[in-house]
Amino acid sequence: MPLAKEVSIEQKLKALYKLQIIDTQISKLQAIRGELPNEVADLEDDIAGMETRLANMANDIKAIEDSISQNKTRIIDAKALAKKYEKQLEGVKNNREYDALNKEIEIQGLEQQAADKRIKNANMDAEQKKNGITALDLELAGRKQDLKNKKGELESIIADTEKEEALLNKDRDKAVVVADDRLVTSYNRIRTSMKNGMGVAVIMRESCGGCFAGIPPQRQADIKLRKKIIVCENCGRVLVDPELADEVSK
Repeated sequence: MPLAKEVSIEQKLKALYKLQIIDTQISKLQAIRGELPNEVADLEDDIAGMETRLANMANDIKAIEDSISQNKTRIIDAKALAKKYEKQLEGVKNNREYDALNKEIEIQGLEQQAADKRIKNANMDAEQKKNGITALDLELAGRKQDLKNKKGELESIIADTEKEEALLNKDRDKAVVVADDRLVTSYNRIRTSMKNGMGVAVIMRESCGGCFAGIPPQRQADIKLRKKIIVCENCGRVLVDPELADEVSK
């Protein structure tokens, strides 16, 4: 079985610079989407929260209606008891019984008043809850329309860019295979730590194309030889000579 051909440092540098070009192009495509993915996710969270609040408010109204029903039953029972005691007044034999029955009639009257007050308060609470549901329903409808619009916009952008991004990712996978794992890992670490997403820098005017720190002549000469991986002493980016960048970009 033939041995796998060893990849030269020059090939690795070219693959790494190719990786940088591809990642920059992918970042540009992703930038077209902007904040849309986050906006869609936020709207979905908002809608889920509103639907939960609506469900809770509906449960509250059900509980209020149950309370109203219970108080109406108390009024019916209190009236029945009062009527019973009034009937018993006709057969009282002494003042003590008379006073006792009048006291019970009074208690049932107070029970009716209390239940009636609770019903009025409950109806006010229910009305406020229903008004709140109406307002929240209106807001929810608006959010759902916003979500529909944002999703449509995002899907349109994705449809326009996904084919190109898929091809770029395919080329990226090929470049990763050529550059060794440690070099790619280092590149990814540097790239993600930089605001401009640049992990490889081309020498420009005897300086690092990433941070613009000066590069000594001997170091520039070593970079042009492409015999070893050389990084910027200031920012840590992998350095390549302009000729190599031109060769890869063609």
